[in-house]
Amino acid sequence: MPGAPHNAATQWFGPAFERLHPLLQALHRSGGSLSGEVAISTGSGLAGRLGRRLARRLGIPLDRPRRGFQVRIVHDGQAMHWRRRFDDGSELVSTFRPVGHYPDGHWLEHTGPARLRLGVDLADGGWRWRLRSVALRGLPLPRFLFPRTDAYKRIEDGDRYRFAVAFSLFPLGELLRYEGALHAIPADPAVNVERVAT
Repeated sequence: MPGAPHNAATQWFGPAFERLHPLLQALHRSGGSLSGEVAISTGSGLAGRLGRRLARRLGIPLDRPRRGFQVRIVHDGQAMHWRRRFDDGSELVSTFRPVGHYPDGHWLEHTGPARLRLGVDLADGGWRWRLRSVALRGLPLPRFLFPRTDAYKRIEDGDRYRFAVAFSLFPLGELLRYEGALHAIPADPAVNVERVAT
């Protein structure tokens, strides 16, 4: 990719990086911040109780169905750092470290005590995470004990960053979901050198 800064994302995707929508390429080439409103929901009955518990552990506020939301994405040669902040000050911080290269490689996401091994599917310029395995506090968990995760991002309406993260557990159904359509915040020149504290 001539002219593209090399970081964990561009190196991991290699030539497939060009399959991403140009706005996703820019975000994952140079980093940046996105802002907007997210909808947050939990299931009903037992699924709702489990979803509320999961939300508390992740730091996702549930007192209102819609919240202001901002995510800051910073890249370096070894990792992607994501800081998600809700308008009540709650934060969800993740570090993603690449292993191998697209399409057979994966990312290791560290969020609190959880470590997820994630593959990536590319379609229509978007990116969908594919959960491969889970470890909690270093102990591998059987996949059936962990909620199924569905997470994607894509561009819609020309300049909106549409994303959704949903957790479901068979046979209960959806436990927790948060999703929104975000817009880019004008670039901060220091964004690519600043590290997100984890």
